[in-house]
Amino acid sequence: MVTSLRVDTAVAEAVRAVQRQRSTALLNADIPAAERIHADDFQLITPLGAVFSKEQYLGAVAAGILKYAVIEVDSPIDVRVYGDVVLSRYRVQIEVDVQGQRYPRAAYWFTDAYERRDERWQIVWSQGTGIAS
Repeated sequence: MVTSLRVDTAVAEAVRAVQRQRSTALLNADIPAAERIHADDFQLITPLGAVFSKEQYLGAVAAGILKYAVIEVDSPIDVRVYGDVVLSRYRVQIEVDVQGQRYPRAAYWFTDAYERRDERWQIVWSQGTGIAS
């Protein structure tokens, strides 16, 4: 039984705002902004099952190896608050170039974990799942 779940609208909205800032930073390859949002121990698990650290992921964005053309959240960002940990889940449309190869716009579900560190919310884990058409 989950007893620590509480509705905290202010926290939920703060994390949703950070998620929107993260999407904008990645879309614009704004590495300084992305570095502030991603925790040093961040890990991404892609829809294909690859695992990337913060350094690997943001390094690929900075180098243009990974270049987002579209990041569009197309569902509400559902949020669960557990003290200094927040889980979020949302559906997103992504179109991306990876090493010069264009991957067309497709829908994914993402589940992210944020932690409050030094009075700000940072993403620590992100996992994407492809949506069958």
